[in-house]
Amino acid sequence: MIKKNYNKQIAYWLLTGGFMVLLMVVIGGITRLTHSGLSIVTWQPITGILPPMNEAEWNQAFEAYKKIPEYQKVHFYFTLEDFKKIYFWEYIHRVIGRFLGLLFIIPFIYFLIKKRIQNKALLKRLLLIFILGGLQGFAGWYMVKSGLVENTSVDHLRLALHMSIAMIVLGVIFWTALQLLFPSVEIKRQTLKNAFLFFFFLLIIQIIYGGFTAGLKAGHIFPTYPKMGASWLPEIALKMQEKLGVEAWVEFPVNVQFIHRWLGMLLLIYFIFIFIRNYKTASETLKKWLLAGFIIINLQFILGILVIIYHVPISLAVIHQLTAFILFLIILGTLYFAKKRKSPFL
Repeated sequence: MIKKNYNKQIAYWLLTGGFMVLLMVVIGGITRLTHSGLSIVTWQPITGILPPMNEAEWNQAFEAYKKIPEYQKVHFYFTLEDFKKIYFWEYIHRVIGRFLGLLFIIPFIYFLIKKRIQNKALLKRLLLIFILGGLQGFAGWYMVKSGLVENTSVDHLRLALHMSIAMIVLGVIFWTALQLLFPSVEIKRQTLKNAFLFFFFLLIIQIIYGGFTAGLKAGHIFPTYPKMGASWLPEIALKMQEKLGVEAWVEFPVNVQFIHRWLGMLLLIYFIFIFIRNYKTASETLKKWLLAGFIIINLQFILGILVIIYHVPISLAVIHQLTAFILFLIILGTLYFAKKRKSPFL
């Protein structure tokens, strides 16, 4: 009897989960930009699925929020109705996270019982995704905790960690799905692969700096482009460099925005260079990935400028964050098809 291959089913399941991760990224961005992330001050992975169900429970949740610095120093004027508005986004963010967990574990158990996971390497990969997903949930709470005692917002390093783990989860999901759907790739472009490996490294740094920029609210300062105010590099950035050293380029908003701005420009120029050099000689498959990357990176660059100029409007900022993750996936896809390989899941 011929053994049926269930790899496509597993791949589509994983891609559904990947879409949900992207949705989590969008909702997470809205949660941060609406200052909703600290509205729920407890972490209840199981019982927290239900929101306050009556006025007494709403008042209890509001009283808990009143004890943290964000309410006392920033939102001290909030009424219960104001609190409900910010509670909504954080609650939705957490519910989608729980749904994502169920979306993974229930089909995983089904595939396991039905013996549709026919490869030990695939089983290990799926377990890795599950572990990373759990780690992401913990990192989210670790981030929230940083804003409950002394700070009026979450720590930008923990925010970047939370976002980076989401990026890793999404990357592992997407790469695994590619290995399942395209197990044998006959394309071989070693030079293109090497060029994109360096680009991929810079892109990851840029996305992390996007997290720093968001956490420090650095995008709200110097709403001008290409200069930051009247200078290419404000004097305050140099003074902080003298005072803090390398730490200034991770901790101080002006320095962080400077890095994020010009690393974005470097990535754009570098991608255009790779595109011009390789597009004509690339295979039809690689041409599609290169063209998609070219469109998205230009869109991303324009969005970044608009976000700065218009003082970080929620809609543009969320789209800017989403396109960063889409570009990340496109580069992963390009790397996958740029070298001859055989899937470990065959």
